[in-house]
Formats: sequence, C-alpha cells, structure tokens
Amino acid sequence: MNYDYLLYLAIILMSTKLLGLITRRAHMPQVVGALLAGLILGPACLDLIESSTFLNQVSEIGVIVLMFMAGLETDTDELKRSGLASFVIALMGVLLPLAGGFGVAYACGVSSPDLSSSELLQNIFIGIILTATSVSITVETLKEMGKVSTKAGTAILGAAIIDDILGIVALTLVTSMADPNTNILLVLMKIVGFFVFAVIFGIAFGFIMQKWVSMDPRPNRRHVIMTFAFCLVMSFCAEHFFGVADITGAYVAGLVLSHSTKREIIYREFDTVSYLLVAPVFFASIGLKVELSSMSSSVLLFTVLLLAVAIFTKVFGCGLGAKAMGYTGKESFQIGIGMISRGEVALIVANKGESLGLLADSLYAPIVITVVITTILTPILLKIAFKEKEKSSPAVS
Repeated sequence: MNYDYLLYLAIILMSTKLLGLITRRAHMPQVVGALLAGLILGPACLDLIESSTFLNQVSEIGVIVLMFMAGLETDTDELKRSGLASFVIALMGVLLPLAGGFGVAYACGVSSPDLSSSELLQNIFIGIILTATSVSITVETLKEMGKVSTKAGTAILGAAIIDDILGIVALTLVTSMADPNTNILLVLMKIVGFFVFAVIFGIAFGFIMQKWVSMDPRPNRRHVIMTFAFCLVMSFCAEHFFGVADITGAYVAGLVLSHSTKREIIYREFDTVSYLLVAPVFFASIGLKVELSSMSSSVLLFTVLLLAVAIFTKVFGCGLGAKAMGYTGKESFQIGIGMISRGEVALIVANKGESLGLLADSLYAPIVITVVITTILTPILLKIAFKEKEKSSPAVS
C-alpha cells in the first residue's frame, strides 16, 4: 500500500497555513495563500504533489462542507426578500458570459477540426464554461470578513445557486445536441424534482431533529453527526438522482438547518473540520490541476481574452442586474465581484465537454488558467470592494 498521501496531506496543510499567514499579513484573505500553495506545489512550479483521486475526493468533501456552512449562515428571511433579485442577477450573470465566451471563441477561431461536434456547438460550449460561478471561494472570503449575512452577501449566495441551475439547463441543452441519448425534458423535470424532494426531505429531517433535541437538549455531538449525514445524503441525491450539483444539495441542507436551535453548535464543529483538513485541501487542489504546457501564440491570445471576458462579463452582468433590482452602486459592484470566481464548477463543465467531444485538449490549459486566476482575484477584489472607509477622528480644539 502506498502511504505517500500522508506526506502530501502534511505538506499541503503546512504550506497552506504558512502562505495563508503571509497573505493575511499582506491584508489579503488567507484563501489566496492556500491557492498559491497549490500552484507552487503542483506541476506549474515545483511539481512536488500530483492531483490524485484521494485528494480530489477530500477536496470534494471540502467544498460540500463549505457550502453547508454557507447555508447555515444564510439569512433565509433576507434570501426570501431577495429571491427575485437573485434570479435577475443570476440571469444576467449567465447571458453575458455565454455571449462573451462564444464571441471570443468565434473571433479567435479556436475550434479543432478533429472534434466530433460542430464549430457552433464548440463555441457555445466555451461560453457555457464561463457562465459557471464557484461561490465557495467567495463564501470563505465573506466568512473571513464577517460579511456572509450582509445584503450583498446574501444576494451573492442566492444568485450563485440560481446561476448553477441556469448553467445546468444550458449545459444540458448543448450536450443533448451532441449526445442524442439525452432527453432534455427529462433533465428539466429532474431539476424541478430535486427541489420538491429537498423541501419534503428537509421538512421531515427538521421535524425529526427538533423532536430529538427536545428529548435531549444538551449539546451532544451526535446531533452534529446526524446533520453531517443529512448534508452528505442531500449532496449525493442531488448529483446521483437529479443531476444537480452536489454543492447545491449541501447548501440546501444548510438552509434547512439555519433556524435550528443547535445551529451555533453545528457551525462551530463544522468550522473545526473545515479549518483542520478539508478546506485547505480543496483550495490547494485547484492549483494542483494547473499544467502549463507549450502554448501557441493563438492559444495564448485566446487565454488572455478569455480571462478578460470572464471577469468583465460577471462584474458588469451581475452588477447591472443588481442595480436594476434596487441595490446601491457599491452593493452592485460587490455582488459582481463575488460572482467572478469559476473554481471547480467550470472545471467539471470543461471535463464534461472534453469527454463529449465539445472541447479540444489544447483549450483545457487556458480554461484552467482562467479558473485559477479568477479564483485568486476574487478574494482580493472582494476585500477591496467590502473595505469600509475609515472614519476620521474629530479634531481636538
């Protein structure tokens, strides 16, 4: 049996913590240090650690835990009030990146003739990759700054969840064109079915938990274990039975328990697990996926343009949607910044496209670079966007 994974975990934990402390001293969120640690340790720099199935699975648990905690912290009353606003923000955050990605792919002529799909589908798929929003980086940064429950923070969370659903619908439509075995109507029914299931299962679990807590109100760890099991079951059912992202299932599970009397205890225990292991592995694993092979001038130009479009279309699209729904200019800018990060969501979509012949191998590196840079930029820009103006002290006469 190979025990290298133990050493890899130790290196990841030490390096993410060290670089996290360094970036914090530079007045940047610690997640930036964790992302840089993955880049340095991976094939892009030192090539000390390779991305493996084990690290990917721990990373997946990490993002599930982060999204569950985000659900626990979400102000559901504010989420209800911002429901329509979140939808408009998400819709604008899907349409503009979709158009922008398609335009860049078409202008650069990056289509590969050896792919099975048409040039039109390939270009549309590039746009779909840019529609993805990975809210986990934003969540961690907002948590660190204590801004999750703000008006802008709640709008970001709500819009990101709706963004995922709209992205799944768009991905389904395009992949169904490449794969005649996919039934579009069935997939749409599954998406609706998931939320019906989430409501019924969530109410039932909440009722059981409330009865259990009333019988034994002491702060017991078994309550936390049961909620973790609930989170994992929701994540599994979302992905396996309904084709919805597992992180959406985890977030909904957190929402279900956000009004529980044990919420503070549950959050504190999950925060320990997240900080101790799964979150550092998740953030480092993004950097570990970057492999900088030889890139032609056309692919390099495509990378630069793709990155610029990825940032601009989310900031402008989501910010415009927020402004139209009555948010202030500052809040609209904060929401747009919070939606920039693509993270693991874009990588999952890219892998799906590559397996279906919708994405050339040479285009995977530009997409990963875009994912990593947007993921690193998002917490830095969020720190700036949420920075409060220091009040000047009154003059002493």
